[in-house]
This record gives sequence, structure tokens and C-alpha cells, in this order.
Amino acid sequence: MENKRVSVALFWLRVSVFLVMFIWTLDKFLNPAHALAVYQKFYFISPQLDWFIYAVGALEMLIIFAFLLGVKRKYSYGLVLIIHGVSTLSAYKQYLDPFTGPNLLFFAAWPMLAACWVLFYLRDMDTCCTLSYFCCKKEN
Repeated sequence: MENKRVSVALFWLRVSVFLVMFIWTLDKFLNPAHALAVYQKFYFISPQLDWFIYAVGALEMLIIFAFLLGVKRKYSYGLVLIIHGVSTLSAYKQYLDPFTGPNLLFFAAWPMLAACWVLFYLRDMDTCCTLSYFCCKKEN
């Protein structure tokens, strides 16, 4: 019974992380200019072509849907943790000046990063509503 409770809790944590990552990824397709500006400001990458953002968005979309479905959890959860970790750490200037503009909102990245870590760390217990759960086969 206790493992089932943990599995259900991890499922809802996975869905909530997916929701945020999905919206951020969707932004790359719906507003590539915004995504390009984010890459320039936070990652110091200045791609001049929209195709770069579309390619990154397509790759992220594959990763986050694998994450949502619990496919290859070691890799999909690990990649989501890395993607969000890089995103969180790249905004270091906003953490140094929290009360200017919308910088306070950047602090919401830390609990989500913790959620990504918990999901990666407890990935073997996250079995509720995964693809293997529906297909009745065990997967790492």
C-alpha cells in the first residue's frame, strides 16, 4: 500500500513537471523570437535562424513525452533534470537581484529542480501510469 501511495505521488509530480516543460517547449514553436531572445540572454547563444529553435523544440518535445510516459526513465528523467538544471543555473543574475522586475519569479525554478531530482532519484518507484504500466512489462 505504501509503495502505491509513493507511486501515485510521483506520478502527479511527473505530470506537473511535464506541464511546465511542455509549455516552455511549446513556446519554441509558437513564439520562436521569444525563445531566441531567451537563448541569447541566458545561454549566450545567438542563432540567427528559427530552424535552430524548432530543432531544439522538437528534441525537447521527444524527451518530455518520454518523461511523461515513463519511457527509459534513467535517461528521460535524467535529461529533464539536466535541461531544467541548466535553465535554473543560467539565470544566476536574477537570483542575485530578486526584487527587480520579474526576477522573483525565477525562484520558482528551484522547487521544480528539486522535483526533477526527486523523480530521477526515485525513478524505480515511479510506476503509476507509465507506458510499461499499461503494456505490462518491466522497464528501468
